[in-house]
Amino acid sequence: MAELETRELEYFMAVADELHFGRAAVRLSIAQPALSKAIRRIENRLGVPLFVRSSRHVELTEPGKALQEHGRHALNAVAAAVRSARRAADPRAHLRLVLKPGGDAGLLSGILAAYARQPDARRVDILFSGPADRTDFLRDGRADVSLLYAPFDDLDGLAHETLHAEDRVAVVPSGHRLSGRASVRTADLDGETLPRWKGVPGGDGTGPEVADAVQLLHMVTVGRMIGMLPRSLVEPLPPGLVGVPVTDAPPSRLVLAWNEQDRRPLVASFVAAALESGLQDGRAG
Repeated sequence: MAELETRELEYFMAVADELHFGRAAVRLSIAQPALSKAIRRIENRLGVPLFVRSSRHVELTEPGKALQEHGRHALNAVAAAVRSARRAADPRAHLRLVLKPGGDAGLLSGILAAYARQPDARRVDILFSGPADRTDFLRDGRADVSLLYAPFDDLDGLAHETLHAEDRVAVVPSGHRLSGRASVRTADLDGETLPRWKGVPGGDGTGPEVADAVQLLHMVTVGRMIGMLPRSLVEPLPPGLVGVPVTDAPPSRLVLAWNEQDRRPLVASFVAAALESGLQDGRAG
């Protein structure tokens, strides 16, 4: 028998996310005393403290942080299983593709045309998301396939196929010390301010937080930072900015990704069409 039921895990995750029992109780639509008792029962059953509590503060313990990380994946998996079961019973289900605006390297129209020629093609619903949550759409079943960029997006637990490989460019203002160079190496960027991407942990950025390429280009224009991005995401550049190839940066790969447990014909047909389109386009690598 599982040590935690799904409902109990949802209770824990609400408190872990909010770090406040009152707000978590409102989010769950239950009374705060009942939530507090539920959390104590979970801690007693697991034999570890999950929170450090005081009258003004709630903080996760190390066991609590571990449960939060894995618990989110577990709840996403349950949600994905439920959605997949319901969609498998619907012969008219649409295929849902998630990507970030402009994040298709110019391939999307060709992919959709190739898929439309498949005998079992369905309607494709295109969803747009921010820089950090497209993989969540796949893991919790809100989307069936996604266009992602490697090595920037986390592909753990996702099957994927490369559709397009391209170089990366340093985006700098006109007049910057590197703007007249034919190419640079990553060492040439030492000392420069690079962005922190909203919702994306890790990275080497020390500059202001940005949510997308549009915000990044604006911040480069006003001299707050420089950026290094796949060429297709930044060209054509607006006036006042220059893109300089970074010769030793690992290539960026546009990949089509899907949940590795998802073996539905609906998804397999779209993947086959995307690969066919990439071969015809000549840009897969």
